[in-house]
Amino acid sequence: MNKEFFEALNILEKEKGIRKEVLIEKITKAMEVAVEKDLGLEGNVSVLVDSEKQKFEVYVIKTVVEEVEDPDTEISLSEVRTMKGKARTKLGAEVALPLKTKDFGYIAIGAAKNVIKQGIKEAEKAQLFEDMQSKSQEIVTGVVLRQNAKSGALVLQVGSNEFILPKDEQIPGEEYGVGDHIKVYVVDVLSGERGPKIMLSRTHPGFVKRMFELEVPEIFDGTVEIKAISREAGARTKIAVWSKDENVDAIGACIGAKRARIDNIIAGLGGEKIDIVKYSEDPAEFISAALSPSSVSSVEILSENPKSCKVCVPDEQLSLAIGNKGQNARLAARLTGFNIDIHPQSGYFGE
Repeated sequence: MNKEFFEALNILEKEKGIRKEVLIEKITKAMEVAVEKDLGLEGNVSVLVDSEKQKFEVYVIKTVVEEVEDPDTEISLSEVRTMKGKARTKLGAEVALPLKTKDFGYIAIGAAKNVIKQGIKEAEKAQLFEDMQSKSQEIVTGVVLRQNAKSGALVLQVGSNEFILPKDEQIPGEEYGVGDHIKVYVVDVLSGERGPKIMLSRTHPGFVKRMFELEVPEIFDGTVEIKAISREAGARTKIAVWSKDENVDAIGACIGAKRARIDNIIAGLGGEKIDIVKYSEDPAEFISAALSPSSVSSVEILSENPKSCKVCVPDEQLSLAIGNKGQNARLAARLTGFNIDIHPQSGYFGE
């Protein structure tokens, strides 16, 4: 039985990718519960699984007494001292007595099988949680298996597991086909009763941040820092970058030679526009840069708490500064943390 048991563990480890140690932990607890239930004991059963020696043994823990009142939990001193290697056992000691399969009934064996199956399921969940937790706030690649016609959610295969990418976490306008490989951002990994809950997204600002880190070596090694990101997925992203090394062009590093780096990122985002601006600790300078691609005539900081400012732009730049449906101003406000009130330089808004 021991040989078959450990062979089964090896197969499960290879097929399901669950570490043998995790399986053993879950199966050990499952067996203890099953035997305790069958024998009517609680906390007096111990299961030993030694993968190196290929041993699978079940023990009942009993207390050594002068006179036995509860045979399920006690054993007499005289009986213990007749056992091999226990001649010096004293009163009050606890001894582990090996339990053979025949000592617990078919009901227990059936229950053990069920709890072992449950233990394996729990081990799978634990392994999945551990694996995905290490990928939290990282980018993973998934294969599209199918799309829910009603909700629009995608079912993705990541490794050997299936996950859901909800419709509202997909970039607007993107279409996906079965078999497509798409990159997704692991926003968070939460532990739940039904197993780990994996939150995936292609709209999260962290997705853009990770793409820059993967594409731009200077960001990955810390030479260039991403100070802030604001995003409206599928339309536009603004990203503020900075380098403490005055000899490094932070914006140029992100764009790359012949726009190679930024074009790769844009392609990965389905054509989403990206404004890369230089971060400054001077709020006026930062706000002016954040309103790119428009030029700014002046920035007046009105309040630091709450953060608000008044910005003047050349009259012909007003619509550019505000952007389509206010998008440019809105993203700049999120990027800087300031409420931005934009005015034309002449003070006249026209119709």
